[in-house]
Amino acid sequence: MARRVSLPAADDLFRPTDTQARQSAGAAPAAGEDTAAPEGPRRPSGRVRHDEKVTVYVTADELLDLENARLTLRRAHDLAVDRGRLVREAVALVLEDLEAHGGDSALVRRLTQG
Repeated sequence: MARRVSLPAADDLFRPTDTQARQSAGAAPAAGEDTAAPEGPRRPSGRVRHDEKVTVYVTADELLDLENARLTLRRAHDLAVDRGRLVREAVALVLEDLEAHGGDSALVRRLTQG
């Protein structure tokens, strides 16, 4: 007699496990969790383990520009950062500007230029 294995549903496998992800998914916070909005400017995560991944395709010229920026930071400012951290910092700056200036942000201006 064949036995059927019971597997968890996709919702259980891919459920958010951190506070911020649960809140953005609309789930109620767990008991004892702080639900206050973060104060101050948006900050990138820095040098921590990252559980989420985004793949971004860039042109050869954009990749060279990114690498040149990384090398300039190292040479001129004594900052050794990898490309991932450089991108996370840039994203944090753009999102902070969008939150602060809305339609007048640099991101909106650049995206509406075509």
